[in-house]
Amino acid sequence: MTELRNVEADLDRFRLRVLVAALAVLVAFGLVAARMVYLQVTKHEELMAQAESNRTAVLPVVPNRGQIVDRNGHVLATNFSAYTLEITPSRVNNLESTIDALSEVVDIQPRDRRRFRQLREESRRFDSLPIRTRLTDDEVARFTAQRYRFPGVDVRARLIRHYPNGEVASHVVGYIGRINQREKELIEEWPEEDQANYRGTEHIGKLGAEQSFERELHGTTGFERVETSAGGRAVRLLASTQAVPGHTLVLSIDIRLQKLVEDMFGDRRGALVAIDPRNGEVLAFVSKPTSPSWRWRRWRRASATSGR
Repeated sequence: MTELRNVEADLDRFRLRVLVAALAVLVAFGLVAARMVYLQVTKHEELMAQAESNRTAVLPVVPNRGQIVDRNGHVLATNFSAYTLEITPSRVNNLESTIDALSEVVDIQPRDRRRFRQLREESRRFDSLPIRTRLTDDEVARFTAQRYRFPGVDVRARLIRHYPNGEVASHVVGYIGRINQREKELIEEWPEEDQANYRGTEHIGKLGAEQSFERELHGTTGFERVETSAGGRAVRLLASTQAVPGHTLVLSIDIRLQKLVEDMFGDRRGALVAIDPRNGEVLAFVSKPTSPSWRWRRWRRASATSGR
């Protein structure tokens, strides 16, 4: 027996299915369109900033620290450029094995390892820390040829502080050292503009004129906006603001008179201040309740820590 189909009913069901499918497609396209409007209009500025930050990086350009000279222009503190081998612990999987492998390429002594461990304790994990300072040209060439073996390790050109007169007037001139945790906390309390001026700065005055005139000697930090690769390496400079070097600090001290007085004191205890009676300027200042060699050793230890 042949069953007669209701064609009209079938057509009604078909039309209903098409209508439901069409509505589902319209809703889906509406959701896609709404999402596109949300991302490209409402969130445009935020997403553009994120994309730009992923593509580019803003790097601080640390200024040259100002010189310190005596009243006659004799240099008491200056800078010279040298290469340092630096490690960023956050980018290294096995730090000890990496240092062991580096020691086969560059001479790394036990004292370098001890200093590096000390710096790690005082610094943040993502800071770049020196493991060796004052690399020779031969050491730089050897490392550069094998740099692919050492992710998170790089050679950087750094300005190193130099005191031509050694321990003479060391208590007056002072020294610089790496910024410690207490000093970082103090910097965080400064106005935003002053904090920005110390971005990228690793050293600060610790004693004497280096500390007392820190702001004048530091200079003004510049900035570079660079395009970066997927690996985070700079590939192109987009814009830059030049750093302004620190001021040259002229002390009233006469370094030749200072040396003469220190030599006359020898190992004897005492103090002397030589003053120009015409204007009250201090020409020589010697204080020896303790040996000056103690101060010399102190800033020499800080020098080793800071990479000078």
